[in-house]
Amino acid sequence: MLRTILFCLALALPAQTATAQDNAKPAITGVIQSQIDAFLRDDFETAFTFASPNIKRLFGTPQRFGMMVMQGYPMVWRPDDVRYLELDERGGRTLQKVMITDPGGAIHMLEYEMLATEDGWQINGVRLLPRPELGA
Repeated sequence: MLRTILFCLALALPAQTATAQDNAKPAITGVIQSQIDAFLRDDFETAFTFASPNIKRLFGTPQRFGMMVMQGYPMVWRPDDVRYLELDERGGRTLQKVMITDPGGAIHMLEYEMLATEDGWQINGVRLLPRPELGA
């Protein structure tokens, strides 16, 4: 009997995690999209509000943050198309994969690390993922 209960609990845990991720995804993608929308307007002050406290401390001002994005992540500053892929939980971190097509048609895969705060979800970092090798 105890084995049956433990087996049922083991089956339910992944389902609860998936449900929690499913519930969080609209809020997470909403934050990312709101920041991208602010970048499209060159509204770095608003874009900066979606950054986590660590990112805010690191860059100090919305203008420095905006310059970093323009120079280091031009596809985020001026995307042509944005698609939200899987939301993943790894090592206690919440990671949202995003596929961005830039105005030149190049596809970029990014991984946004999201942080749950008392003010809601915030972006704690973005990592450009390596391009998959085609035909491999």
